[in-house]
Amino acid sequence: MKRVVITGMGGVTALGEQWDQVEAVLKSGVNAVKRVHDWDYIESLHTRLACPLPSFNTPDYYPRKKTRSMGPVSLYAVRASEHALADAGLLDDPSIKDGRMGVAYGSSAGSVEPVRAFGKMLETGSMSDVTSNSYVQMMPHTTAVNVSLFWDLKGRIVPTSCACASGSQAIGYAYEMIANGKQSLMLAGGAEELSGPGVAVFDMLYATSTRNDAPQLTPRPFDAARDGLVVGEGAATLVLEEYEHAVARGARIHAEVVGFGCNSDGAHITQPTAATMAVAMRQALADAQLLPEAIAYVNAHGTSTDRGDVAESQATAETFGARMPISSLKSYIGHTLGACGAIEAWWTIEMMKRNWYAPTLNLTEVDPACAPLDYIMGEPRTIDAEYVMSNNFAFGGVNTSLIFARWVP
Repeated sequence: MKRVVITGMGGVTALGEQWDQVEAVLKSGVNAVKRVHDWDYIESLHTRLACPLPSFNTPDYYPRKKTRSMGPVSLYAVRASEHALADAGLLDDPSIKDGRMGVAYGSSAGSVEPVRAFGKMLETGSMSDVTSNSYVQMMPHTTAVNVSLFWDLKGRIVPTSCACASGSQAIGYAYEMIANGKQSLMLAGGAEELSGPGVAVFDMLYATSTRNDAPQLTPRPFDAARDGLVVGEGAATLVLEEYEHAVARGARIHAEVVGFGCNSDGAHITQPTAATMAVAMRQALADAQLLPEAIAYVNAHGTSTDRGDVAESQATAETFGARMPISSLKSYIGHTLGACGAIEAWWTIEMMKRNWYAPTLNLTEVDPACAPLDYIMGEPRTIDAEYVMSNNFAFGGVNTSLIFARWVP
């Protein structure tokens, strides 16, 4: 098995596109939750909260010929990938175009506007809003395809469209691709665009926060007073590289991917199962050949939903015991669905490099139903970690667990 390192990271998030911007907001203790007045016309929608990107303008140098097949979700993915490739020193490198680099990328779904256009066709018989690119913009693998086309990647392509585990599954599958000698380089990540229908999915399940007049107080992962999730948007991309390949070109290394676990609950489509969540964590530990005691911090999926937080905490405590420091980054930017696994991996690695870990915002009283853990609350925590874990759990019972190792030259 070959060693797999991370040589580039970047993203597009509600806290910024550069780590220094993100870090400043994380340390300031404020979130990006906003009341979205554009949804006020949707009568039966209970929540009016979201974490939108503050702004996103397609760069002028992105040629129209290459972007016309993209909705917002693919544009976010391409932009995040640009940041990651630049960070890796590969933006103009021929090695990414000769077959050595593949792509693993995902989102919960494609863009929403083409869905409306096809819906109008079914409702009225008019195809006036349907274009030759409508399906490409809405198809489930739109991010993987558009990233590979935009950057002329000719290696393996692995689309991951599995809701909230899309980004982490992409990283895990990219890691396996390189570890097994199938590729030298992989772009891996996840993206999501914000939409009313995307929020309504959770609203219909009574899983969204309705603190519409107090956006700064929600979401509240693991808190006794939590009332649901807040949907966000964005994207993040990591460049994964075979270790010897990275060394040969003198690349800067951020961290090493040492473990990945992925399984299915095989039970309920929307209700999580703690036992199989714990199995995914143990799979990652076994893959990394580590004992539970080696992990110094767990980045939680932490959606702020009733059953999700309880099941996840039980699984984490079963795996590591009550001593484990844990926090949820969704308290800052909401649940970015297909993007969350990639964004959280990026930020977890950045925190590991600096020995500090952001607390869970708005967590003031841990729900007694949640298992006992060392919940990071109030202030950032200083932890000298050699290994960290990042977990994500998706609709359909898809469980993922990633382990990253600190890089010591």
